Amino acid sequence: MPELPEVETTRRGLAPHVEQHTILDVIVRTPSLRWPIPPQIADITRGQRIIALERRAKYLIFRLDSGNILIHLGMSGSLRLTDAQTPFQKHDHIDIVLTNGNCLRLRDPRRFGALLWQEGEAESHPLLNRLGIEPLAEQFDGEILYRLSRCHAAIKTVLMDSHRVVGIGNIYANEALFHAGIHPELPAQNLTRHQTDALSDAIRHILLRAIDAGGSSLRDFLDGHGNPGYFQQQYTVYGRSGQPCLRCGHTIEHLRQQQRSSYFCPYCQKNQRQTK
Repeated sequence: MPELPEVETTRRGLAPHVEQHTILDVIVRTPSLRWPIPPQIADITRGQRIIALERRAKYLIFRLDSGNILIHLGMSGSLRLTDAQTPFQKHDHIDIVLTNGNCLRLRDPRRFGALLWQEGEAESHPLLNRLGIEPLAEQFDGEILYRLSRCHAAIKTVLMDSHRVVGIGNIYANEALFHAGIHPELPAQNLTRHQTDALSDAIRHILLRAIDAGGSSLRDFLDGHGNPGYFQQQYTVYGRSGQPCLRCGHTIEHLRQQQRSSYFCPYCQKNQRQTK
């Protein structure tokens, strides 16, 4: 699933080509993805200018003269820049055609993505108004993370709770916990301030490195220009079960947490299972 780095990579790649340009048409080939696409979306948005392309969690927000288009890439979706005359393929469900000749094409083989419309403030949409803090926000630090972590749940579960912190995702939670030396099963409430300082720094570091690398392309993620990400070449623990730790040489182990895979080094993240 495209996580925060992949969505931010897409946003950065598309923004210069769409901001301050006007929507000529919205072509909907598949009327329902994860949710039904607003039937009047073309009539509503035609002639409106894209003031800015922003991101909230894993949602792309097209701020228009009047209202907002919200796009989620789902499990395997991508939003790519193409020419409006380029023939569409089987899983190309939506085109946003601009007056400058560019076209944003939403491709989503599994149809778990979404295109929604929100009048007024985008953040008032029910899918956005209860989201947690952005991990790349200036105010996100060890103190904030310490306050968010006062619960019995495992710290990795907390990092993936979008009502607490948004967009980290499974890959980047694994990587950040390794870099901070924290076991994924450690009860969140047992973290010290020193640990939350280290973890907040690790989260920011990992996410920014992933964005610089264009995100991860484990399956079929491509950015707004059709390019794959390369951060998977820098993984230290994710997907490396049975391989030697790049830091200490011990064997990377694997466990399941809430139906998701967790990878860790039992030495570099040792003694973190214990309640303090």
